[in-house]
Amino acid sequence: MRTVAAVASLALALAAPSAAAGSGEKLLRELIEDDRIYQDERWQEYVRQVAERLLAQTKDAGKAYTIALLDGSDVNAFATGDKHIFVSRGLLSFLDSEDQLAAVLGHELAHEVARHARKRKATDLAGKSLGFIAALATGRSELLRDVAIPVTALYGAGYGREMELEADRLGTGYMARAGYHPAAAFEVLERLADNEAFARKVGRRPGPYHRASSVFASHPRNDLRLHAAHRDAADAWRAEAAAPIADYWELLEGLAYGDVAAAGVVKGTTYYHGGLRVVIEFPSGWQVAAPQAQVTGTAPGGTAVGSIVVARHEPVRRKSPAEYVTDVLRREDVIGGEERDLDGAPAFVGEIDTAESNVQLQLIAVVHLRRSMFLFRGECGPDGDPRAFREQFEATLAGLRPMTLADAQAANSRRIHVVSVEPGDTYEALAKTSALRKFPADTLRVMNGDYPHGQPTPGDFVKVVR
Repeated sequence: MRTVAAVASLALALAAPSAAAGSGEKLLRELIEDDRIYQDERWQEYVRQVAERLLAQTKDAGKAYTIALLDGSDVNAFATGDKHIFVSRGLLSFLDSEDQLAAVLGHELAHEVARHARKRKATDLAGKSLGFIAALATGRSELLRDVAIPVTALYGAGYGREMELEADRLGTGYMARAGYHPAAAFEVLERLADNEAFARKVGRRPGPYHRASSVFASHPRNDLRLHAAHRDAADAWRAEAAAPIADYWELLEGLAYGDVAAAGVVKGTTYYHGGLRVVIEFPSGWQVAAPQAQVTGTAPGGTAVGSIVVARHEPVRRKSPAEYVTDVLRREDVIGGEERDLDGAPAFVGEIDTAESNVQLQLIAVVHLRRSMFLFRGECGPDGDPRAFREQFEATLAGLRPMTLADAQAANSRRIHVVSVEPGDTYEALAKTSALRKFPADTLRVMNGDYPHGQPTPGDFVKVVR
């Protein structure tokens, strides 16, 4: 089994795809390239070890599997059909134990062992990895902020009820033989059901996890076939459970929660976009805003002094940034310009004819970075200094860069903390000190398995977000 603890070091080896590379390997290569692997060695190793314990109980024991923990806030896990299993960080915050994590991994291993992907003749996963990152980043390519379509629209969706039930039957069997209690599988299904019910209640799109759409034809507690599968596994469960690999609650402390930058967030003069994994730094003292279709920086003194607007466009195959301006944007008012290399990113920077406008200077730039074309348009107004504005425009171009781990942490500072419940504590009271802004009390209920009306029990541990 290959862990993603070592995956980052494999980036160069994976850079040249083999002719036999499968869907999962192609996807993994893209995820590494876009820095979407969760950078926490403890969690990566822990998830791998739990999966390894389960794999030893399958007919694929001894075969090479790759397990990857993704830096995504969605509640999701999926298998690609070629011994690659991906789990999103967001799912971890909804679980309470190693047994529950084993239930998720056992279910996905079962899809792989049973070769369910090969049986879905209507679904061709092999050609989808190339578009996975773009789909994850943006649903409408012309907008910078419209992001995060359900990833299982491409992967893991559409197994159907029969395959999901078979995966539950096999997965709970793996759990029992590995020493995990099969009842945890029911607990996970309840959590997923509660998460979907909460999402619908507050007008959000329900989570994308494929088990939800296929297994919840009835509530899991009322599904007789599901009960039968879990009862058979429970009969095989050892009287003495296996010792846990690690303390799940200890690992939860400090786990990143959500992703406020997934659709773009402004902090000071810096714009972070977690979906596209890019950062744009505007000059010091500028006001930065991010309306739906663009990011706008305004100089001190307002637009009469200067402004810069940035928008994302879809790249066109075999079109350089310079050709993009002339052939795609069809700008005929560019009177000068040059092609550049901005720290490895191809770019074109030019000047726009201002003869028929009241601005002193107009600049345009197109930068090709991370599967996106970023269009910069700058205007130096009647009260501005053209020379100073040109320097500020150049500085903003240089401020476009790939998002780093430090950037991701700065953009999303919310973390899970484990607290002991005191007498009189309620989720409403805990929500008052939470970093959650929308529906904080009910979100805490869902995370802690008390949705829709439960309250924490004094002496217990619960997860909060700060």
